[in-house]
Amino acid sequence: MKFLDVKTDFAFKKVFGSENSKDIQLSFLNAVLDFEGHLVDNLEILDPYQIPLIEGMKDSYVDVKAHLDNGIHVIIEMQVLNYEGFEQRILYNAAKTHSTQIVRGEQYLSLMPVIALTLTDFIMFHDIPDVRSEYRMKDVNSHREYNGDLRLVFYELPKFKKTVEDLITLEEKWLYFVSNAGSLELKPLTLSNIPEIEKAFKIVDEAGMSLDELEIQQKRRDFIMVQRESLKKALKDGFEEGKVEGKIGERAKIIRSMNKAGIIIHEIARITELPEDEINDVLLNESRDTNLY
Repeated sequence: MKFLDVKTDFAFKKVFGSENSKDIQLSFLNAVLDFEGHLVDNLEILDPYQIPLIEGMKDSYVDVKAHLDNGIHVIIEMQVLNYEGFEQRILYNAAKTHSTQIVRGEQYLSLMPVIALTLTDFIMFHDIPDVRSEYRMKDVNSHREYNGDLRLVFYELPKFKKTVEDLITLEEKWLYFVSNAGSLELKPLTLSNIPEIEKAFKIVDEAGMSLDELEIQQKRRDFIMVQRESLKKALKDGFEEGKVEGKIGERAKIIRSMNKAGIIIHEIARITELPEDEINDVLLNESRDTNLY
């Protein structure tokens, strides 16, 4: 038994953005988002999943948009490749979704909150050990919340280290599914007792896929792999050039770029031939250049 890698855009939207996956998305959102003690009972999936075209394949991310029964708009995004401006784009998309709810002449009071839920296959915030982080508009002194209309929620999947035996909460079980489904050969019993996760496993079971869908998934995985390897080579070449010319500051910038591209610390250490603790020092002190030699 083989399952699609849910972290790829094709599989992610097939699971969470299909017409028949409302129950899956409801279970997932209620598990990972705080609705102030309430559960969402219904939602409308906007722009539902369709088999994507293969040609071009320029996007390395996919988003699923939903309008919840409590009026909240949610943008769910799975991001596998990092790039310059990624964080700004998340804020821009959330703000745009908020502002385009009304047209000229309508009342601002009709604006409803927007949550941008982003899952990343790379580490974004090295100074935060938690898998989950959330950002809202607050006063810098009192930390009083402005109005809560814009919420940015992040899950950095590489920080999720729990094994299947450690899973307790529904949140942990969903994170395990998204992080590991593509590497599993059997459905863990711990997850099979959750109807929505059981259904999600059936959706990504390769045995139920058409040849076209399997080809699309494979080409998406190949595309992402090529992009990552090309980026690694470009960054390695830049690092070696800085090494020869003694550009310490440039080497530190390249290390940070590798990290933002989703290259893990161990791989950065292999490429740069530097100890992992020195690389961590660079990433944790981005305001200064670190003397690496």
